[in-house]
Parts: sequence; C-alpha cells; structure tokens
Amino acid sequence: MSQDGLDKLKKDLAEALAQRPVISAAIAEAREKGDLSENAEYESAREAQSLLEIKIANLQDMIAKAKVLDASMLSTDKVQMLNTVKVENLAAKKVMTFTIVGESEADFTKGRLAATTPIAKALIGHGVGETVEAKVPAGVIKFKILEITV
Repeated sequence: MSQDGLDKLKKDLAEALAQRPVISAAIAEAREKGDLSENAEYESAREAQSLLEIKIANLQDMIAKAKVLDASMLSTDKVQMLNTVKVENLAAKKVMTFTIVGESEADFTKGRLAATTPIAKALIGHGVGETVEAKVPAGVIKFKILEITV
C-alpha cells in the first residue's frame, strides 16, 4: 500500500478509538435508566460498542500487516502495484487511466483499482504496447497498455 493509504488507516483508527468514551458514556447513561432487560437504548449502545470494537480490531490488524511501497523504487517496465497505467479499451476505443492499489485504497471513481480486480490482475506483469484480456462479469475486455508511470 502507499504511505497515504497507511496514513488514512491510522486516521480512521484514531477516530474509532475516540468513539470509545462516547459509547461508554451512552451505555452508562442507558444503564442508569433501570431495567436492562427491556432497555432499547442500552441494547443499542452495546451493539454500537460491539461494532466499534470489531472495526478497531480490523483496522489494527490491517495496520500491523501493511507493507508500504516506496514509489521511488518502482519500475515502469511492467505494471505493478502503485503504477499508473494508461490503457485503451480496444472494443470501445476509449482511453482510461488506472492506478493499481491495495484493497483498502481502491476507489473506482478516482481510477484507483484494487490489485485483486480482474482488470488489475490482467494488467500486472505486462508492459507498454502489450494487449491483455480482462475477464470481467460482462465478458472479456481487451486493453492495450499505452503508458506506465509512477
């Protein structure tokens, strides 16, 4: 993943950790209202706490396992993680640009493709001028790689 992606995960974790006292206060307030067996506020706060703890654990795990790639060390001979690739969809005659990123950084609307997507898998390992086929749910799309940059 990129350093920006790791920084975003750390920011998300800090925000989630900041929610712990808020939820604890909500649980305490609901607990003060009496009978817990029929207290919807209490149940709701406990559920929110459970979901938050799951989110925190997932973020901590992702951060612990993250491998940050140094963009200055990347090659542009073949498509790889963090490369920006300009391709032509041969059927549609449309030029598109994608950046290959980790799953947590993917955002198709911004041209950021997760390396696990069919299009990214088809592009990875190929060079400029090569034609690749991506098997997508709608069928097979042929792309010609026009340019690879960092």
